[in-house]
Amino acid sequence: MNRILVFSVVSLLAMAPSYAQTKGQGLFDVDARRTALAQPALTIVRAACLAIPRDPSWTNLKPIDGLKAADGSGMDGGVNNYAWAVMVLTGRALAGDPASETSLRDLLLAWAKAKAFENTEAESDAYYVLKRMLLPTITAYSVLHRSLDESQRRIVSGWIDSLVRKVDRTFDTEADRNNQRSLADSILMTWGAVMSDETLYDKGYRGYRAILAGARPDGSLVLETRRGARALWYMRQSLASLTVMAEVAATRGTDLYALREGEANFDRLLSYLLNGIAEPEVVMAYASGNDSPGAEADFRRQDISFMAKRSQGRHYMAWAEPVVARDRAGLATKRLKTLLTRSFRSDRPLIDELAGGNATCFWGR
Repeated sequence: MNRILVFSVVSLLAMAPSYAQTKGQGLFDVDARRTALAQPALTIVRAACLAIPRDPSWTNLKPIDGLKAADGSGMDGGVNNYAWAVMVLTGRALAGDPASETSLRDLLLAWAKAKAFENTEAESDAYYVLKRMLLPTITAYSVLHRSLDESQRRIVSGWIDSLVRKVDRTFDTEADRNNQRSLADSILMTWGAVMSDETLYDKGYRGYRAILAGARPDGSLVLETRRGARALWYMRQSLASLTVMAEVAATRGTDLYALREGEANFDRLLSYLLNGIAEPEVVMAYASGNDSPGAEADFRRQDISFMAKRSQGRHYMAWAEPVVARDRAGLATKRLKTLLTRSFRSDRPLIDELAGGNATCFWGR
């Protein structure tokens, strides 16, 4: 009986995220998650890892030399295809599919050897697209690491490292301080954890604190909520990057979800977003600034299309998976869990670049 009890406790600890982990591996503890996915209790979640079939043609995707500002904030077909392939293959490899692990290795090696994206134009819009594909690539490397030999690790890690350092720059625009900076900080922090680079990790950590310090007492972010019809859209985007940074810190035993700067913490920002989704009038006073709102000129018509899965399979609310998986106390987390159950559960697996890939596979319970 005691042996059964011990086994059950160990299994539960493997399934649930913990702040007690000490080995930083990036976005999550890869070995613990791989073990958990093999347990019967996570059969449904493992199925979510394997829900999207592997396309054998992905290993033949042509590396992209560089991105240009003309691509804008939308990801062009080539980058979309690469990012989707990486996200799907990473989830499948984590769940133990050997063919997907081989395909992922071949894909990353080919793009690394070709020095893909190295000639990206030094402009904020082009760099934004580069940032979006970097987080899934870093996560793929952390999952694939065990199957690479030393030479392969040097090739892939050297390529990723050069791109990570490339996106850590400023352009003297608001992109240096808004959600694009948060995305960059989440990349620095994740890669810093993977490579045990404390300088990169600490820079991302300081970026997390800066976001909280710049929030209003009600939890709104100044540079995001003035974006007209996309005020809530960009609040959600900032929260996605904050979640990534909090999860990376958790692998080192640090609870950034509980960190407070002034009157702001993660839950305060999350509550503001959830209030805005429920009652868009909450954001109208700020949104009336109508600064770079996108296609919709009427700030009163808040764009909450992030609540639905997109046609290409991504879901902008994928970051909700790790937040609700922690079963944290507090109304904000409970409300997010209710929202996920009511609105997103049927959309699983929830996959998105800003969450590093297949979030249901990485954190779902």
